[in-house]
Amino acid sequence: MSCTDKKHILEIDDLSVSFLQYENNRSTRQIELPVISRLSVSVHEGEIVAIVGSSGSGKSLLAHAILDMLPYNAKAGGKMYFEEELLTKERIHALRGNRIAFVPQSTTYLDPLMTVGEQVSGTKKEGARREKQRSLFRRYGLQEDVDRKYPFECSGGMTRRVLLSSALMGNLRLIIADEPTPGMDLALAKQSMQDFRDFADEGNGVLLITHDLELALLVADRIAVFYAGTTVEEAPVADFASEETLRHPYTRALWRALPANGFQPLPGVQPYVKDMPEGCPFGPRCELFTEACRGEIPMHRVGCGTVRCVRYASEAGENAEVYHHQHA
Repeated sequence: MSCTDKKHILEIDDLSVSFLQYENNRSTRQIELPVISRLSVSVHEGEIVAIVGSSGSGKSLLAHAILDMLPYNAKAGGKMYFEEELLTKERIHALRGNRIAFVPQSTTYLDPLMTVGEQVSGTKKEGARREKQRSLFRRYGLQEDVDRKYPFECSGGMTRRVLLSSALMGNLRLIIADEPTPGMDLALAKQSMQDFRDFADEGNGVLLITHDLELALLVADRIAVFYAGTTVEEAPVADFASEETLRHPYTRALWRALPANGFQPLPGVQPYVKDMPEGCPFGPRCELFTEACRGEIPMHRVGCGTVRCVRYASEAGENAEVYHHQHA
């Protein structure tokens, strides 16, 4: 079932990321540690897709994998497409900063030896770019003297606003924003979300990585839920109006944990990569766990969403179909 006829801007199909590291501090033997497996997500024209999940679920690694910014000891597998063409390393490097912008979680991405005004507008200081930079700074409450400051002279919140301004400068098609709002007051955080919404409404795409499900629900079109390095569900924002319209038990637990829904905590912790259980990684915390959950669990398309859950797929019967990427 297709719920949109809009073109894909970004498609991630069965992404895997592993790290090569020594077995322990006293060993010379190296092992491959899988941290992301079978992770799939897509962004269409005019769409904001929010990636949510707890710390360590693979959200930031996804951004770094898309942009070929993984550490030297990392290995990535799977396929990625930008505007329906395969993303090779060469193509990623050509698009990064031109057609794809990154708003990083860390504030250390700015050049410490260059003023923030120059970093956003460019050293040539063309009139139009300079005015756009100043307009963005004013929009985010950055006074004119901030232009001449170096990154170390800016607070964390100011630096995030500088990074956000930089991302909105170019002739972009896709913005990947990794936790862009910490350090901002609520009004500025909502303003940045509205700017992402306006950018998407012009026919572009936004991949928004955030731990703040409440904020994501205000602006996103779809929510992709990550757990222990994989996608467990993708759902339209409308499905979050009720627990009953959500499919995966972990997504339902996130819904119940929202303040508006009782702020109910979920017992247990997300498994460490070396202690991953068989089959569903959420199994040890799931009240609905059965022996079938220990096996291979494909992604199923149900309605306008997808879910990686044996129980839901079996209950949905003929209305559920195994989800295969269109390029596969």
